[in-house]
Amino acid sequence: MTDIPSDTRTAAPSAGEEGAARRARAAVSPADPAAERRRARRSRRYRRDVRWSPYVLIAPFFLFFLAFGLFPLLYTGWASLHRVELGTPTDMEWVGLRNFSRLLDDDFFWNALRNTFTIGVISTVPQLLMALGLAHLLNYRLRGSMFFRVAILTPYATSVAAATLVFVLMFSRTDHGMINWGLGLVGIDAVDWQNGDWTAQFAVSAIVIWRWTGYNALIYLAAMQAIPKDLYESAALDGASRWQQFRHVTVPSLRPTILFTCVVSTIGATQLFGEPLLFSQGASPTGGSDHQFQTLGLYLYEQGWFNQHLGRASAIAWTMFLILVLIGLLNWVISRRIRRNA
Repeated sequence: MTDIPSDTRTAAPSAGEEGAARRARAAVSPADPAAERRRARRSRRYRRDVRWSPYVLIAPFFLFFLAFGLFPLLYTGWASLHRVELGTPTDMEWVGLRNFSRLLDDDFFWNALRNTFTIGVISTVPQLLMALGLAHLLNYRLRGSMFFRVAILTPYATSVAAATLVFVLMFSRTDHGMINWGLGLVGIDAVDWQNGDWTAQFAVSAIVIWRWTGYNALIYLAAMQAIPKDLYESAALDGASRWQQFRHVTVPSLRPTILFTCVVSTIGATQLFGEPLLFSQGASPTGGSDHQFQTLGLYLYEQGWFNQHLGRASAIAWTMFLILVLIGLLNWVISRRIRRNA
């Protein structure tokens, strides 16, 4: 028997080589048509999902906005150009801009606009100053700081009706009114808070201040914590005291945030409704016996739902909307100046 030379012997293929060979043959061989169709369908579904899923997710917001935002706005604008009563909203008579021109000669409208402005100033300025001071205190390391942060936000979470009814009792003319009781301790006669002009507006402003100071304080606190610590360290090395650091470091750094809170508070004051409505005796939309704290929101409510002049109420609503647009434009101009100076 003749031996075969070792260099001419053929080694048996291993299991790994056989698997690789099978995969190579499968790659070379034509693919299964059914599998190709399944892969194509999955690919098309994936592309459709990536393309349309974002629109499906945001569609509920736009549907609700169209139903409860854009349509009422457009309908109110159309109704403001007609004489239409609340009882017969489909019976419209075209009057053009007459509803708007009547507002210019309406003393009650100017009274409501003036009250809205004064209550807005009385409530916004002390509110933001107190919020800035509270945020400055909470910005330092205090024991139980989380408790104080939650506590100052509690009034914001309180119902408007509950808060206003409590303040009605506090500002009551009778003996159980806590404010008059406190004034009596220092020898001051009882004040008729609801029937006075400035006293009623001050009382309504106190409700707004109590509810929104903590909310704005947390906004200021978040902005303060974003200020770089290096600025305070540099000011301290230059010999600046805590008050000087607050004036020359904290407040300039908070200018955009302060502007934001001023605009938001102004918009809220323009739309003030619940507090003056519930503060009045019997929840009257007149804002007191002499309309002394009737705001634009109350005046709109009185015209539309008590007098049932839907066209005139729509004109008031659009006037308030134009006022808010002017506030937004003013905010834009001031913001541009701040950015340019910075």
